[in-house]
Amino acid sequence: MDLGIHVLATVSDGTVVENPQSLRGRARKLKHLQKEVSRKQKESRNREKAKRRLSRCHAKVADIRKDALHKATTMLARTKLAIVVETLRLKNMVKNHPLARAISEASFGEFIRQLEYKCQWYGSRLVKADPFYPSTKRCSGCGHVKEDVSLSERTYSCDHCGMVLDRDLNASRNLAMLAVSSTERVNACGETRFMPGLAGAAQGSRNPASLVPVTNV
Repeated sequence: MDLGIHVLATVSDGTVVENPQSLRGRARKLKHLQKEVSRKQKESRNREKAKRRLSRCHAKVADIRKDALHKATTMLARTKLAIVVETLRLKNMVKNHPLARAISEASFGEFIRQLEYKCQWYGSRLVKADPFYPSTKRCSGCGHVKEDVSLSERTYSCDHCGMVLDRDLNASRNLAMLAVSSTERVNACGETRFMPGLAGAAQGSRNPASLVPVTNV
């Protein structure tokens, strides 16, 4: 699964998890309410009322974000045998000032945190890719790795085999390959089941064909 800003997550099977962008949708209202607070006389009743209206709006933004994250992570943990996500360096990512606000709003850290405990609940396996794994630069068709892929390139075009594919979908398919390779290593160590916790899951609800991964920007 590839995580992003415009689309929160793109799964290797083509599933797309939309980013609610709750803060962006209410930015004007929050700005207006903040001005109302600043214009009221300090310690006045009207100022307290304005502060409560501002707090309710902030709470609404947070609730929308939390609801979207919980629904997405529950769906993934319940329906996928294995999920692969990139190991993100969020502190470095937010240093990109033009994107810092959007990255913070996306809550990638909380998204991965929820996946960690929900995968344990539902018997799924979460794999974290190395931060230097070239999921975005690698062609999921032939394996050729580009030297550089700019953020403005939303379509991946392979110079080697000619494949043209959505950038995020290409990255998610590369991450899916890590789920298969890590499974092979587990089996080589003598593990008799694909993952712990699968026994006892609803029969017929999962199969190896439903294998899906997860990544980021």
